[in-house]
Amino acid sequence: MTGEPDLVTGEAVVLELPIAQLASRAAAFAIDVAVQAAALVLFMLALSVSGVTDEALFAALALSFFVLVRVGYSVLFETLSRGRTLGKMALGLRVVRDDGGPIRFRQALTRALAGAIVDFGPVLAWSAVALFVSLFSPRSKRVGDYLAGTVVIRERAARTVAPNIAMPPALAGWAAQLDLTGLSDELALMARQYLARYAELSDRAREPLGHQLAQDVAVRIGTPPPWGVPPWAYLQAVLAERRRRAGGYAGTPGWTPVTQQPLAPPATPSAAAPGELPAATPSAAPLPAAPGEPTPPRGLAPPR
Repeated sequence: MTGEPDLVTGEAVVLELPIAQLASRAAAFAIDVAVQAAALVLFMLALSVSGVTDEALFAALALSFFVLVRVGYSVLFETLSRGRTLGKMALGLRVVRDDGGPIRFRQALTRALAGAIVDFGPVLAWSAVALFVSLFSPRSKRVGDYLAGTVVIRERAARTVAPNIAMPPALAGWAAQLDLTGLSDELALMARQYLARYAELSDRAREPLGHQLAQDVAVRIGTPPPWGVPPWAYLQAVLAERRRRAGGYAGTPGWTPVTQQPLAPPATPSAAAPGELPAATPSAAPLPAAPGEPTPPRGLAPPR
């Protein structure tokens, strides 16, 4: 577990999104306040030199522009940029819905109105409300976030090195028989990203996501994982074999090109010799071990 609150999508998939903490949100807010204050100062200077002599008109224009900047600034930027103001862009933050999806005009307007009335006040006089609520919120949410159903996350993260997708030796012979023509580039990319972040994911996110990806891949290629093979090893074997056939290992030790079409998997499982993997079957899910079946392959190490 990472200790950070998880987000759950409508499909009950646990997402690990890095929640923005109070310090980074305060820094982004300070930048936004500076931008708004600069806009107000420029507008007041423009009014002063415009020749407006009616005090009532001057006050009405100044108040209207203040409300426009105070509320419209956040609504405009967060709607057009899907959850980012200038301050959030500078700090690498973004507002998203509680299910991880992008916010829209309704959420942006709710957050802005709550911020102007409740969280920060019209002149930032009672910002203690936002501070107090955020300190006691597990996701650092202020009142506007609770009303809009949103949360602020960190977008910037450490650059992830592309994983070295190595073929698990115990699955090399099995993988050579796979028909990978149905595996799309999009699904292969999702599997690579999962393996790249494997060590960073918590158990709650790692296991369900791995099983879901393995199921999706099995449906596309028509071959489920052999009995006893974990999802990450199955995905590693499929991706390594796919790259080998595409020439991705050319020039590396032990690389051999595929000169013929892969063998089609048998329709029914056949008996395996001692120490070998059982033949893959096109069933929807791997069957439990039966008496006399070999034990799961050994020597598999999860990606790091």
